[in-house]
Amino acid sequence: MSQVSDIDESLYSRQLYVLGHEAMHHMKKADVLIAGMRGLGVEIAKNVILAGVKSVTVQDEGIASWEDLSSQFYLEESSIGQNRAQCSLSKLLKLNPYVTVSAHTGPLHENLLAQFQVVVLTNSSLDEQRKIGKYCHSSGIQFITADTKGLCGQIFCDFGEQFEVADWNGVPPVFATIDHISRGNPGIVTCTDKHEFQDGDFVAFSEVLGMTELNSCGQVEIKVLGKPYTFSICDTSLFSEYEKGGVATEVKMPKMFHFQALHDAISNPQMVMTGYGKTNKHHTLHLAFQALHCFVKRAGRLPKPRDQADAKMLLAMMRELKSEAQLELDEDIVRKFAFTAQGNLGPVNSFIGGLAAQEVLKASSRKFTPVQQWLYFDALECLPEEEEEKEETGSRYDGQIAVFGKAFQEKLGKQKYFLVGTGAIGCELLKNFALIGLGAAEDGHITVTDMDSIEKSNLNRQFLFTSEDIGRLKSETAMQAILKMNPSMHITAHQNRVDPESEEVYGNKFFSSLDGVAAALDNLEARVYLDGRCVQHQKPLLEGGTLGTRGHTTVVVPFLTDSYGVPGSSLQKAIPLCTLKNFPYLIEHTLQWARDEFEGLFKQVPENVNQYLTDHEFLQRTLERGEAGALEVLAQLHGSVGSQRPAVWEDCVTWARLRWEILYNNDIRQLLHCFPPHQMTSSGLPFWSGQKKCPHPLTFSPNNATHMDYIIAAANLYAQIYKIKGTRDRNTIREVLEKVHVPSFTPKSGVKIHVTDQDMEKDKENVDTAHLLKLKNELASTPGNSTTLRMHPIEFEKDDDTNFHMDFIVAASNLRAENYGIPPADRLKSKLVAGRIIPAIATTTAAVAGLMCLELYKLVQGHRRIELYRPAFLNLAVQTCVFYQPLAPQLFTVSDQSLFERVRQGGTITTETADKLSIKLEGTHTWSPKTQETEPGEAGTVGMSSPSQL
Repeated sequence: MSQVSDIDESLYSRQLYVLGHEAMHHMKKADVLIAGMRGLGVEIAKNVILAGVKSVTVQDEGIASWEDLSSQFYLEESSIGQNRAQCSLSKLLKLNPYVTVSAHTGPLHENLLAQFQVVVLTNSSLDEQRKIGKYCHSSGIQFITADTKGLCGQIFCDFGEQFEVADWNGVPPVFATIDHISRGNPGIVTCTDKHEFQDGDFVAFSEVLGMTELNSCGQVEIKVLGKPYTFSICDTSLFSEYEKGGVATEVKMPKMFHFQALHDAISNPQMVMTGYGKTNKHHTLHLAFQALHCFVKRAGRLPKPRDQADAKMLLAMMRELKSEAQLELDEDIVRKFAFTAQGNLGPVNSFIGGLAAQEVLKASSRKFTPVQQWLYFDALECLPEEEEEKEETGSRYDGQIAVFGKAFQEKLGKQKYFLVGTGAIGCELLKNFALIGLGAAEDGHITVTDMDSIEKSNLNRQFLFTSEDIGRLKSETAMQAILKMNPSMHITAHQNRVDPESEEVYGNKFFSSLDGVAAALDNLEARVYLDGRCVQHQKPLLEGGTLGTRGHTTVVVPFLTDSYGVPGSSLQKAIPLCTLKNFPYLIEHTLQWARDEFEGLFKQVPENVNQYLTDHEFLQRTLERGEAGALEVLAQLHGSVGSQRPAVWEDCVTWARLRWEILYNNDIRQLLHCFPPHQMTSSGLPFWSGQKKCPHPLTFSPNNATHMDYIIAAANLYAQIYKIKGTRDRNTIREVLEKVHVPSFTPKSGVKIHVTDQDMEKDKENVDTAHLLKLKNELASTPGNSTTLRMHPIEFEKDDDTNFHMDFIVAASNLRAENYGIPPADRLKSKLVAGRIIPAIATTTAAVAGLMCLELYKLVQGHRRIELYRPAFLNLAVQTCVFYQPLAPQLFTVSDQSLFERVRQGGTITTETADKLSIKLEGTHTWSPKTQETEPGEAGTVGMSSPSQL
């Protein structure tokens, strides 16, 4: 327990859902050296410090130059001429108070390297990489190199000859509910539903009745059989006869990885492919980076931008290497690589830095699959279709001008963009916007909006904020941080939600002035709404999202790609009401039930009471919604404004104790009265089998911590909605409990308990109309003292550990879990499920934002070839990175002219017009340039377009 408590869950909660406590405890022991504090090095350092290792030492002997400002976000113009590591230190120190951060400005040597468990080299020569790589390999130090040159990047990992990973993919163990287990060699297990196991998986059995030997036999290897409901296990012929029940849960086994030292890995490369079918491109880049080191060694510099002679020289060096490797070169890639190698781009460093930092975390935590051993990436499709002349300007954007030219830089500065959201992705996007100079010219501008204020849990990944900013508005604080990074930026910060209610602010005039929109949102509905507005006004949309180590990016280009789309059926299956009410079998069910209890008792009832007291039509509207729902609402109203209303604290404790008795004793006894433990169905099968767990009632004890946790939380929350002062003092509450009279309970015959949601729906008509009429009459006149009867609804807030909200959820859920024999959940998992939290980590966020800004380059240039755009899906846990071509919109023909062509020429195609012309507008939206109005059709979702789809 002490191990868990020494991790600050209020800071690391979102990351803990990704890595877990064990991995983070390993990380807390890791000392990390990151060499090179140009753009890539500082990106890696930032992500690793946010993640929470023991210490980070940043090393650099070099001094800052104008070119560094293109991607090094912790350097300022005043830093030029000073040591990069020393200049970055003060800002790196503010990222995480639990990480010791120091700077080393001298050279690397073995005595220094020996102090670290992980060493990262950036901006280093191949000779240095070989030397340090050899020392680290022989000394058991995990070694990583990372580099970016223009639009290309590479990562190399060497974690030793044997590196064991406890969890290779981070996916929660799968499980299956058991229907039958045969006696035999092998035993055959039949599941109630299709299982997700694979051959060679190991499972552990629990809750098996009859063949109880399985519950204690530990992990068992399985073989999947032809039917998706069955698998075979060990010899069960001598086991007892199976009766019923049981769960098979996957046991995740450690996995061993083997690495070559850098010297051997260069000539015999193992590669992680970023995209399919690009083996030749990756091998070309492998040789190109080696040749570049040779070029620098010989010429003392990088190839000049767009210099044909230097490109030929690099290609010649590659041909020498190729003769040894016997590989076919892609000479066009080599040429572009040489032309852009002097470039230093924030978005590329953001992407490669996110990936490389994740490898540092893998090395220090021994969780997830490490890169084996080389990873190459390029975004050469970002280049202008027509090459610009080489230019030198002596500005903070020199690293970018080296790739794209001065004219493009001027175009970036004039852009007017709308960023919605300044959370994790929003902070990373703003950082990149500042580095590339988006909207930094006199007539450029960025409008950013976010309603939220900064909380402690944000600081683990929203790096523009520090602990001093807690409670401040995100948009304002982010704007101020960005202006320090690049004082030339023109930004306006808003605090508006982007929805129909804000269309007076973000109307036709506002959208018409924009060049594009970037979405950094955390919910599907908001994404879909913003996409609709972009479609309506023909503005490109950049969109990205993350879910733990997984991320996606999407780009929507008017008249070229399909739009983001409209929501289809819910991607998350709704839990049947009858399962929640009577037949839970997973902890997720009891947590959802507890959250529903919270919302109903402490939010919905007070809101209904207040509406009843202030709105004379409320009673009639409630009755019009159906008698079953009306009876429930009116009964709650009657209790809250009548004799059941608490007057003092003791009344609140009494209410909590009686509520406990109803939920965890009386209701369960009534359920068992209706369906006894040995009840059989009409088909002769046990009623309590498969996913139906037979419950048992609980007996209250003030000596049981969970029982008291419920009473304390429930009583205090109940007191809050009536503005009665509560207390946490357990002794005081025990004294009150001793005086509470708990009525005896006898289960009633004739009570109908619904087994399915369909039965519940059919039975809605069976309402005690006499009781409903009585309540209606008694509530017909609003009480004269309505002001004093007003209640105080509670909005659920998961991240405040002092407000009793999660105390109530955890206790209520785990008590119900105990009723049904479901393993309880700790506070962290309870907060994840009940709080509907999206797991998050800074590494994925940085990588996604980098990819979004690479698509931004293409949008600003006005690329019109759909194959140049590359939406992406990535999973840093297993180093999957897939790029794909966006879908084109569906086209429709009107009088031998495409619908989009007609729109481009100024015609308006509406759904009504289409109907008259017998055109079916499905799968797309229609645009009207003249009126800026749209008639939306059914839009399909592009690829993996929301975190819940990943």
